[in-house]
Amino acid sequence: MTTLAAETGVSTWTIDPYHSSAEFAVKHLMVSTVRGRFGGVEGALRIDEADPAASSVSASIDVATVATGVEQRDQHLRSGDFFGAEEFPRMTFASTRVERRDGERWRVTGDLTVRDVTKQVVLETESEGRGQDMDGKERAGFTATTTLNRKDFGLTWNALLETGGVAVGDTVKITLGIEAIRAG
Repeated sequence: MTTLAAETGVSTWTIDPYHSSAEFAVKHLMVSTVRGRFGGVEGALRIDEADPAASSVSASIDVATVATGVEQRDQHLRSGDFFGAEEFPRMTFASTRVERRDGERWRVTGDLTVRDVTKQVVLETESEGRGQDMDGKERAGFTATTTLNRKDFGLTWNALLETGGVAVGDTVKITLGIEAIRAG
């Protein structure tokens, strides 16, 4: 533990990209739900035990890692119709406010940037616990969820169905599973 952490109760954590994920769920053809995930989650947390509102989170996700289990669909998601992975390789999140809800639940508000659009989102977050790994490093786990409208971020591609519906729903449910390693 650094001197700052020992004196102030402030600690820094690095997101473990190998044990963290960003998952999404969106309606397909208005009758079923397609689920996918991103690997390549990176970032840092600054946790202030004495003043939780002074805590912060920053993260980025490699959009080229999108995986739904269907390679043709994944390629379409990487294309300019959706994420435009070549031009916009990462989506990012930077917290602007952290509020303790109760016990181990938090509300983390921040700026999410997808493609070239930045919007405020609220992550309902829960601490999953802390413990030491086999190397003696302290780890912490968090789950965060939010729901957003993909069109708010310029993800507007769709196809109309003969039955009057659409191929892809607008509402996207996001679940983040974050494991972080204490850095100081």
